[in-house]
Amino acid sequence: MSPYSPLQSMKQSVWDVIIVGAGPTGGRAATHLASLGHSVLMLEEHSEIGRPFQCAGLVTPKALHEVGLYDSILEEVDGARIHGPSGTLVPVGTDGKLRTYVVCRKKFDQGVVQQAMEAGATLWLDSRPVSADITDEKVTMMVESEGIEISLEAKLLIGCDGAHSWTRRTFKMGRPKELMIGFQAEVLGFNGKDRWLEMYSGSQIAPGFFAWVIPSGFGSHRIGIWSTADRLNGRSVEQCYDDLLKHPLWKHRFEGVQEVARYCGPVPSGMIRKPVGNRVMLLGDAAGMAKPTTGGGIGPGFKQIKGILHPLSKAIDEDKLSEKNLKSITSKHFNAMKKDQDKARALRNLLVSDATDSELDKHFENFAKPEVLKLINEIGDIEKPVPLGMALLRKVPAFRKLALRAGTRLLFR
Repeated sequence: MSPYSPLQSMKQSVWDVIIVGAGPTGGRAATHLASLGHSVLMLEEHSEIGRPFQCAGLVTPKALHEVGLYDSILEEVDGARIHGPSGTLVPVGTDGKLRTYVVCRKKFDQGVVQQAMEAGATLWLDSRPVSADITDEKVTMMVESEGIEISLEAKLLIGCDGAHSWTRRTFKMGRPKELMIGFQAEVLGFNGKDRWLEMYSGSQIAPGFFAWVIPSGFGSHRIGIWSTADRLNGRSVEQCYDDLLKHPLWKHRFEGVQEVARYCGPVPSGMIRKPVGNRVMLLGDAAGMAKPTTGGGIGPGFKQIKGILHPLSKAIDEDKLSEKNLKSITSKHFNAMKKDQDKARALRNLLVSDATDSELDKHFENFAKPEVLKLINEIGDIEKPVPLGMALLRKVPAFRKLALRAGTRLLFR
């Protein structure tokens, strides 16, 4: 990857689109827009793409197929072995039937951004916005790049700048409904089942959510925890990680593991109040588009831009980028994604997050029944958890009473 130095391209100070953040969503948006003939500048605050690494590294087959970066794959995953608080095992998946990929995020992210550059987009590394002013006519930005302050103009500003989005904060576009906290360690020496990941539940190790062990190639695994501050009740996710490794039921699984790296970061989920404004738009984590059931944000980020691409491109050509026009372009697509996200969160809370350990144990006993496992494996899709959750509530007698607690207006409308 050979990004342009801002010194080399200072003569171009006016762009159709400036994208803040050159992660997968920013890179994919740049590829789409540059391919349609727009001048696109990506600003990346770090000195390299794909670092720092703050992700479990799971990418769905659909998202990977879209970019074709199969050389970034570290492992293929057929399923998940999910453990209840008291040890009940629910294996979801089928040997030999691919469910998802584990990728090298540095290689994947660099590949996505490289595609954007090949499509004609420009990348500035070590570059961050200092200020921005938006009028009816244009976006004016001051950017610090490699220690130099540069004034830029654009028709449209797109924030793909993650959980703590500068764009979102600068233009007061709201906050994600939920900010989850993740901690992860890269380890050697864990002996797991080939092509399967492990998940662990219970208030001691992952209040309201799950811990995970994901194979990451060459004998290594990623052990992680996620939860929310209110559910942690003063504890840290790092303490939960330590409790997982020492848990009486599972500590024998972690004996002898050796850490080689640690990562920690936020996961924003729940679309923000105002994903568009006058000449400004948010995509991906910046808009709160991570899935509430897995924390994955790559698939939703790709879907978010793809669903509005052609009307957005036309609006850029015609320079019709007022808040009203952007809302007319995005509302139907974004609202559908938000509705699906809200349903997934309600189902997650009902079946997992708001359940006590004893209730969760009962749920796992029901999940483990052969007829329920069959239903899970027939309908289950990591990209589409809502159809499975709805099927469980409708078809499994033990879960029917839970449907009333879920709120019929949300789940069945």
